[in-house]
Amino acid sequence: MKRRMINSLLGVVLVVVVVFCVPLALVEKRTIVNSAQERTDAAAVRVLGLVENRLANHELVNARSFDSQVAEGSYVEVQLPGQAVVSVGVRPPGDHLLKATEYGINGESVTVEQSREDVDHEIANMLLLLGVVALLAVQAAVALAVWQAKRLARPLTDLAETAERLGSGDPRPRDRRYGVPELDRVAEVLDVSAERIARMLTAERRLAADASHQLRTPLTALSMRLEEITALAEDPETVKEEATIALQQVERLTDVVQRLLTTQRDPRSPTAVAFELDEVIKQQVEEWGPTLREKGRVLSLEGLHGVIAVGTPGTVAQVLATLIENSLMHGAGTITLRVRPSGTSVVVEVQDQGAGVPPELGNRVFERAVSGRNSTGIGLAVARDLAEADGGRLELLSLRPPVFALFLGRSHED
Repeated sequence: MKRRMINSLLGVVLVVVVVFCVPLALVEKRTIVNSAQERTDAAAVRVLGLVENRLANHELVNARSFDSQVAEGSYVEVQLPGQAVVSVGVRPPGDHLLKATEYGINGESVTVEQSREDVDHEIANMLLLLGVVALLAVQAAVALAVWQAKRLARPLTDLAETAERLGSGDPRPRDRRYGVPELDRVAEVLDVSAERIARMLTAERRLAADASHQLRTPLTALSMRLEEITALAEDPETVKEEATIALQQVERLTDVVQRLLTTQRDPRSPTAVAFELDEVIKQQVEEWGPTLREKGRVLSLEGLHGVIAVGTPGTVAQVLATLIENSLMHGAGTITLRVRPSGTSVVVEVQDQGAGVPPELGNRVFERAVSGRNSTGIGLAVARDLAEADGGRLELLSLRPPVFALFLGRSHED
């Protein structure tokens, strides 16, 4: 592209130089020749005037009468009626001369001849000057073309590198502008695309992290349930009951996946319905029973019963599961699940008897990658996102003892 731009600009300059310099050279040449011819004509007129004055005064006309009017390199010849030719100077050689002849009223004539050497020299100097100007113009054009080509090629190379980085998975915008509106527009579009790709990649990575974290607990519970089924294989009724619970866990697991995908695509798409809160709490008691027994922990239920809440049962179950898991991992003692009213809302509190949340963390426990111990720091952040997407909210009411509260809407039918 650089070579093409240089050749194009150089071609334009050469055309301009030819169109401008050739007519100018012809005009200047004609001007120089005409000026020299006019000087020759003027010299002939002056000599004729002197000759006529001397003839009018009846004086002798000889070479000394007008030699002062003859320029160096010129030849003057005076012809008088009935007299010999009077001449001054040396006749220039060749036939290509500047020549002027003037005639007087008494039949006399004056002829002036002059060599074209000086005229040709002046024409050569003029052509040389035009050639130098044309050469300087071409050199300036080449320099300008090289500079302009680099100025335009460098941004294009830079934009190509940016596009290549986008294709290689590095979506960082460069925020570079080049002072050329068209190139700046391309750079702006690439930066916007880079930001969009970065958001998409972040969302995909976040979805993967959220899904892996949120699926871990249901899968663990499901595995333990299947182990119990295997251990109770001799009791068909118990196996049937446990298998039914396992199938319900699979359904809730499917709902968790669907909910994560829905929230990821459009966090503002509500699916809230009126549901019995006791059923969701009962599910959690059944699912976490084996894990609690294995760790020697107890899940205690307090507060209201028969409450009709507004939300998505699967989402509420997932949030409560995250809070119970958080108490199992970071807390100690009895886990209390308390239901109480709060204005037009219903609050489900999860509390344990552990050391609580460090004061330096506070509500930062809901931020991603923030954890008081060796954990991912994703669970509470995802739980808050799920609660807010479902029209509720998740808060930390107390640091010590740790009390997490899930606020849900309450149905008017309750």
